[in-house]
Amino acid sequence: MSHAAVTGHLALPFFNAGHQALGRELAAWVVGQQVDESDDRAACREWVRRLGEAGWLRYCVPAEFGGALPELDSRALVILRETLAYYSPLADFAFAMQGLGSGAITLAGTSAQKQRYLSGVAQGSLLAAFALSEADAGSDAGAMATRATRSGDEITIDGSKTWISNGGIADYYCVFAKTDPQAGTRGITAFIVDADSAGLDDSEHIEVMAPHPLATLKFAQCRIPASAQLGELNGGFKLAMRTLDIFRASVAAAALGMARRALAEAITYAQNRPMFGQRLADFQLTQAKLGEMAALIDAGAMLTYRAAWLRDCVGTDDPAAAQAYTAAAAMAKMCATENAQRVIDMALQMHGGMGVKRGSKIESLYRDIRALRIYEGATEVQQLIIGKSVLRSFSAQA
Repeated sequence: MSHAAVTGHLALPFFNAGHQALGRELAAWVVGQQVDESDDRAACREWVRRLGEAGWLRYCVPAEFGGALPELDSRALVILRETLAYYSPLADFAFAMQGLGSGAITLAGTSAQKQRYLSGVAQGSLLAAFALSEADAGSDAGAMATRATRSGDEITIDGSKTWISNGGIADYYCVFAKTDPQAGTRGITAFIVDADSAGLDDSEHIEVMAPHPLATLKFAQCRIPASAQLGELNGGFKLAMRTLDIFRASVAAAALGMARRALAEAITYAQNRPMFGQRLADFQLTQAKLGEMAALIDAGAMLTYRAAWLRDCVGTDDPAAAQAYTAAAAMAKMCATENAQRVIDMALQMHGGMGVKRGSKIESLYRDIRALRIYEGATEVQQLIIGKSVLRSFSAQA
């Protein structure tokens, strides 16, 4: 595959020279990595090890705790995830979970918590996880039933979490639990729970359609020190949303990487597939489909890069700026993931029977892309976020 397909977009004005160099260096590195992904759990550990040793995980944490940059840089995260996903969606997953699973600590952790966990995340010696979802509380986080109660210097957690990425292989979990059961989303607090904590069982693996380490976590009188509380009491929901906000544009970027790879695969196939005395690429219908795929990718890319640029260059300290970024990130996540699904489906159709052959790149991309329209805020949730933002803006201008 041509590096231009992976790095050409870095010339856009959203990115600076440092971002451009980052993208080129990562593309040159990852193309040479060969990891057996037949066992997704072993492969995820291996990707974390390699990403850590090569220094790429340093972009998940701030420089003070071993990171590459003074603070998290959304455009760097976008470049890293898009590039990794182009070559290996599982490598992207391994990188992303190090960021998502440590993001709440970066935002709200005490100095001791940051010292304890963030350097290990950056080095790849600690695998991180983010535990918010429950069987009956996915998009509706306020419905969670997991409880955390304090007695003296101890916190006791009871309940369960499910669909937890890195479940069963993580070294620690950022767990969100109810500390005021009657207060809905205003009664949730975050905690750092080490995987070896007594009363935690993370052995129930969940098998899904694409390689992705997932598990259900069960807490039965799981006792942790009170110092494991992460952020303010009953401030967990806002912390979870702030964490997801940081990485939402990067989910869009992962979708872009997969879509760009599908387009590259489709072009290569069309240029080499003989048909009726011509190449598949010579037919106008093929050219039209390739054109539509390219436009869908670029549309998602512009929204994704804009969202990352807004967070880095405009900031989110001002309430109006924060709302603008949240809406922009939701637009990016919605459009990039939905468009990528369409692009990969068209690429598969262009491959004909080869597109559904088990083990082909297009077939694996078709399975890989589907979850991105669900996790970290389903498309329908993003539509609600955008719709509410539009209504607020219209009312303010009236």
